[in-house]
Amino acid sequence: MVTIGNIVLPDFPLLLAPMEDVSDPPFRAVCKDNGADLMYTEFISSEGLIRDAMKSRQKLDIFDYERPIGIQIFGGDEDAMALSARIVDTVNPDLLDINFGCPVKKVVSKGAGAGVLKDLDLMVRLTEAVVRSTKLPVTVKTRLGWDDSSLNIEEVAERLQDAGIKALAIHGRTRAQLYKGHSDWSLIAKVKNNPRINIPIFGNGDINSPQKAAQYKERYGVDGIMIGRAAIGYPWIFREIKHYAKTGELMAPPTLEERIIVCKKHLHKSFEWKGPIAGINEMRRHYTNYLKGLPNIKEFRSKLVTLTTVEEIEAVLDELYKYYQGYTFERSTIELINYHEKCPV
Repeated sequence: MVTIGNIVLPDFPLLLAPMEDVSDPPFRAVCKDNGADLMYTEFISSEGLIRDAMKSRQKLDIFDYERPIGIQIFGGDEDAMALSARIVDTVNPDLLDINFGCPVKKVVSKGAGAGVLKDLDLMVRLTEAVVRSTKLPVTVKTRLGWDDSSLNIEEVAERLQDAGIKALAIHGRTRAQLYKGHSDWSLIAKVKNNPRINIPIFGNGDINSPQKAAQYKERYGVDGIMIGRAAIGYPWIFREIKHYAKTGELMAPPTLEERIIVCKKHLHKSFEWKGPIAGINEMRRHYTNYLKGLPNIKEFRSKLVTLTTVEEIEAVLDELYKYYQGYTFERSTIELINYHEKCPV
């Protein structure tokens, strides 16, 4: 088993990454149903929490069926991070995570997210401020470094552990890479194999199939993996990885009926939590992956991303089910969707 403070996880846990405008309660619900062991909220601005901004406060919503769950915050000011940590405490998540990995310009330009990788002393001070201000286990999500000339993740891991964090998730890219190119897990393995490191180390980046998850577990020896983009519209990735790890065999892809059922559940929860406009609009990014593999799907997909009521969308999904009933999906590697303007992982 893997422990983070007082949280006990199974051997080689699968974590759902915090993804801006993706990892909301509706999405987390369907991922939990399909085997995610630990999940995180979308990242929350420490400044937004202090200002009592509605969007930031809404992201604090967590539900008992999601546990264990962590709330992730970001910021570049020690006092703001400390105060936001105390605010997070009031909603009683299982852990508090700090985002030192988001590469998006609007975050980095404020000296937050991956921007902190350029100032490790500041990173340590921010972490210590959070650790001092919460009763929760504190974890961190970060990257290999700012760019190829500053691959400082080994030093980062040691200093953050000394500052009191209980686990570290590492995305195998630099800030300069954004989400381009291939992730490099060799430095993640070096952190894990460092005799000074005694906290769990989770790897993140480009895991898009059960075979790759098993291969990376064996090759790099991490304590678990964090999955982001591969779960968008395909929450079954978690159960498929677990099945393959247990049996050595690939699980059959979800049937059309199961895809429609899960898609509808996601839609209803999105509508209930975000309301009739945002709830429906923000579901649109998920339809492509839910329905990936169906031939000549363009007409149905075009309807789904333009309709404005749950009833209309369900009617199209029912029509789609009748049209493709009996279709057998082929196994394929999950395409990793890029949201360069967001901060998906």
